[in-house]
Amino acid sequence: MRRILYIFAAVALVAAALFFAPLEFKYEKIETTITMRDSVRLHTTIYKPRLGKNHPILVQRTPYSCAPYGKEFNKQLSNNYLMQSFVRRGYILVFQDVRGRFMSEGEYENIRPATEPINEITDSYDTVEWLVNNIEGNNGRVGFYGCSYPGFYAMYAALCGHPAVKAVSPQAPVTDWFMGDDVHHNGVMMLSDSFNFMPMMSHTNHTPTTEWLPTRQHDNSPDQYAFFLSATRDSLRTIMHPSSFWDSMSEHPDYDEWWQARNVRRYLYNIEPAVLVVGGVFDAEDCFGAWNTYRAIKEQSPDTECRLVVGPWAHGAWRNRDAEQLGDFNFGKQAGTKYYTNHFELPFFEYYLRGKGSLETMPDESIFLSGSNSWISNCDSLTSRTFYLDNGTLTAEKPTERRCCNYTSDPKNPVPYDSQTVHRRREYMIEDQRFTADRADVVTYLSEPLAEDTSFVGDISVKLDVAITTTDADFVVRIIDLFPDDDAKKPQYQMLVRGDIMRARYRNSFSTPSPMIPDRATEVAFTLPGIAHTFKENHRIMVCVQSSWYPLAERSPQQFVELWHCTAADFIATDVQIFNTSSITLGQL
Repeated sequence: MRRILYIFAAVALVAAALFFAPLEFKYEKIETTITMRDSVRLHTTIYKPRLGKNHPILVQRTPYSCAPYGKEFNKQLSNNYLMQSFVRRGYILVFQDVRGRFMSEGEYENIRPATEPINEITDSYDTVEWLVNNIEGNNGRVGFYGCSYPGFYAMYAALCGHPAVKAVSPQAPVTDWFMGDDVHHNGVMMLSDSFNFMPMMSHTNHTPTTEWLPTRQHDNSPDQYAFFLSATRDSLRTIMHPSSFWDSMSEHPDYDEWWQARNVRRYLYNIEPAVLVVGGVFDAEDCFGAWNTYRAIKEQSPDTECRLVVGPWAHGAWRNRDAEQLGDFNFGKQAGTKYYTNHFELPFFEYYLRGKGSLETMPDESIFLSGSNSWISNCDSLTSRTFYLDNGTLTAEKPTERRCCNYTSDPKNPVPYDSQTVHRRREYMIEDQRFTADRADVVTYLSEPLAEDTSFVGDISVKLDVAITTTDADFVVRIIDLFPDDDAKKPQYQMLVRGDIMRARYRNSFSTPSPMIPDRATEVAFTLPGIAHTFKENHRIMVCVQSSWYPLAERSPQQFVELWHCTAADFIATDVQIFNTSSITLGQL
């Protein structure tokens, strides 16, 4: 008996030693190149368990480097709770530089269309084919994941058709750079992000390198608000040169076939692997992508096993330690990385890549409600509500008398999107909005105090009946949770729940813009990305309408002129009327 106890003790000591041993002791790092069908070689880093067999393969393809290169191990595998979870379970982890980036050969193209003969779909297939046939100890099952731009590559991997690909998780995926995500919202350029992001993603004559290529540095002093007031799209093109994608955008100002070919939703049919779409409701970069990728898959590939997880997160926060906190709000432990990992991502990959566990308790839609700080799954039980914008009030009653609110939009004095504009903060998505309270170019509509807690999940549909004195203008709508005067922690706090922008020239077609007719009432309808929020009892719903959101979004010249060729003199003021037949509908999943 004593001998048996000694054996058990020895085994326990060995197990403990292995558990706490450095990653380098348990895993080996392999750096190799995988040759694509057109002979281009892609640099691939593989972390493989030294012992055992039947290991699933989990792949991330990225334009942001799979550094560190050489013998050093990726510190995230040891320091990041989510990655630790996969390491402890013996996953083979693969990171790959996409073609034309860092150590991979070939030419890089932003959001490369799937219509090209060689594309991210074919590269994904060729990568999987090599991995399952050359990495010893794998179980023949492959998953892909990625957040933001890597989410774009993960979604395309789901389309590659390789039988080994069983599960894919596109997270905050780049989906449509004209309609949503980083570069444009409804055709309006997201100026701050585009200006800072594009130089990182543009280079010519690629030579494989382990280093980030130098990016052009631009002096935004004293802050972005002042810097961009003297800028136009054309002048920024000169400052940013060379930037191939910026130059390409100048040749495609509207939603033509060039842009449509770069809309990932266009290809989401007959998807074979299971899909877990993940997003953050307060994601400043790619909030649009998660909601709309999930919706497209459910509509266009109904037989695909597809789930959606949306939390109260900033961009990619569910993969980080600070997932629970954003700005002035703490959402609690159930919004944290550990909760997300253990309830969603890990069970998903464990089930499809290792055949372990069950997903019977994981619903198709898992949505976290800010305000009440709780997860819900039966979103169908929530109803949408329509409110009319009537003379400063937000009312469910359709007005019987026609009235309007007025303001003047001056592009020389645009409405700021944040209380500070030195740099774009992620916290703007949830910031107190009282910094615009005294502006005459913002009209505000208030509901009565709510009689009970009221939750909304899904898109926001806006129909504005407007008239302007020029031929074009932008319209920004902000949805705000107004805290009561006697709130113990945040009296009169104006929490931004969602905001977005629409350019009037695209009201009929994003492909074929048309001018507004001065002084004629016209409907401008658009959709804001989904919300997931509980407005608490005694809180009010506030809606603000304005015609600039700067410098997050570019200014409109407020004339129907060519946006890539207009000058500073083309930016003129316009008088705006918002009629009380305008409405907003909250909660349309």
